[in-house]
Amino acid sequence: MSIRLRLTAWYTGILAITLIMFGASIYGIVRYNIFLEVKKKVEEHGAQIEKAQNVSLSQGLDLQMERNQILRLEDARIFWQLNNYVKNTTRISEGMLNREMVFPVPNIDQIGKKGVFQNININGNSYLLYERPLVYGNTIVGLLQLAADTNAENRIMDQLKTVLLFGSFITIAVASTFGLFLARQSMAPIGKVIEAANGIQKGTDLSVRIEYDGPSDEIGRLIGTVNNMLARTEGFYKELDEAYANQRRFVSDASHELRTPLTTIRGNVDLLKKIWVREEGEPGAMDEEQLRKFSLEAVSDIADEAERMSRLINDMLSLARADAGQTIEKQPQLLEPIVEEVVRRANFLPRKALWLQGDLSAIQGAYIDGNKDYLQQMLFIFIENAFKYTPEGQVVIDAVKAEEQVGIRIKDTGIGMDRSEIPQIFERFYRADPSRGVTQGTGLGLSIAKWIIDEHQGSVEVITRRGEGTTFVIWLPVVFNEQPE
Repeated sequence: MSIRLRLTAWYTGILAITLIMFGASIYGIVRYNIFLEVKKKVEEHGAQIEKAQNVSLSQGLDLQMERNQILRLEDARIFWQLNNYVKNTTRISEGMLNREMVFPVPNIDQIGKKGVFQNININGNSYLLYERPLVYGNTIVGLLQLAADTNAENRIMDQLKTVLLFGSFITIAVASTFGLFLARQSMAPIGKVIEAANGIQKGTDLSVRIEYDGPSDEIGRLIGTVNNMLARTEGFYKELDEAYANQRRFVSDASHELRTPLTTIRGNVDLLKKIWVREEGEPGAMDEEQLRKFSLEAVSDIADEAERMSRLINDMLSLARADAGQTIEKQPQLLEPIVEEVVRRANFLPRKALWLQGDLSAIQGAYIDGNKDYLQQMLFIFIENAFKYTPEGQVVIDAVKAEEQVGIRIKDTGIGMDRSEIPQIFERFYRADPSRGVTQGTGLGLSIAKWIIDEHQGSVEVITRRGEGTTFVIWLPVVFNEQPE
C-alpha cells in the first residue's frame, strides 16, 4: 500500500472514530435531556396526586383521584392507573380504556419505597412508566402508575440517529475523497524525487535537479536536501573523474618521460656489449684508445640519463607526498639570507643567459613562516626554468613589497609564451608546445613549486608575452619585519 493510501486510511479511520464518538455524545445528551423533562413532568404529577390522597382507617383505606387531577393528566397526555393493595382494586384512566390497555401490577413485596421509571411497550406504543408507592405509616397500601406516551420523543431520537449516521457517512466519504486528493497532491513532489533518483541511477547525468515551487515545508526541505546532495555528489563525481583523468595522464606522461632515458641507457649498454666482445681484427673492432674513448662517452650518456631519471623520480615523489596531504614543517625564517644564498649558488647552474641580481632591499628584515629547504627548492625551480627558456639575454632577480606581503621577482628575456598557456603551466608534465622536444625537462618543476607556494600560503603572478620573455612574482606573507640598524 502506498503512503498516500495509508495516510488516507489513517485519516479516514481517525475521522470515523471521532464522528462516532461525537454523534454518540450528541445522541446521548439529547436523549437524556428530552426524557429528563418527561420524567420531571411525570414526577411532579405523581407528587401532587400522592399529596391529595386522604388515607384513613375510617374510609377503609380508599384511594381517590380528584376530577381536576384527572383533567391535568389528560392535558399532559399522561395515562394513570391507581392500584389499592388493601381492597385489591384498580382504577384506570379513560384513555387507557379507549386503548384497551392495562399496566402490569407488581406484587406488593416487589415494590420499593421510592418511585422508579421503566420503559414499556404496549400494543406497539412506547411509554415511560413511573411507579410511585402510596405509603400509610410504614406500610405500602397502594401503587400509583403514571405513563407518558414517548412515541413522539422516540421518533425524534430515531430521526436524530438517522441524521447523525447518514451525516457521518457522507462526511467520511467526502473527507476521504478530498483527503486522497490532497495526499496525492502533497506526495506528488516525492514522485519527482523518485523519478530523478531513477534517472540518475539509469543514466550518468548528475546535473538533474528536482523542480519545486511549493512552500518550504517538510517536503520542500526534503527536496532541497536532495538537490544539495545531488550537487555535492556531482561535485565529488567531477573531482573523482578529474582525479582519474589526471592519474591516467600522469601515468602516461611519466611512462613517456621514463622511456626516453631508459631507451638511451639500454642502447648504450647494448652497444658497449657488442664492442667489448669483438676481437681484434674483426670488422668494427677498436683499438684500446678508441674503445676507452667510446666507452667513456657511452658511460657519460648513461650517467646523464640516470641523473635525469633520478630527478624525475624525486619530483614524482615530491608530488606524491603532496597528493598524500603531507604538510611542510615551517618556522619563522629571515627571508633575505635564503634568497642571497640562492642567488650565489645560481651562478654555478648551466646557462647561456646573463644572471643578474637586482634590488633585494624589499625583503630586508622580513620574516616569513616557512621552510628554508623547500623555499630554496622553489626558487631554484623558477631560476632553472628561466635559464632553460632563455637561450640569450638575461635573467634578473629582485624583490618588491606590497602591504603585508613581499614578492620575489624572477624576470627573463627568453622565448615567453601565450597568455592562454598560463593556466596550464603549473599542471604536471605540461610543457608549452614550442618547447616540447626542444628544451629538456619533465614538466614537473612548476607543479612542485606551486605546491610549495600553496603550503606557505603564498601566490604566484605570471606576466608573459611570446618572444619577449616571462616574469614570475612569488608573493609570500610576512610574519613580521625586523627594522634594520
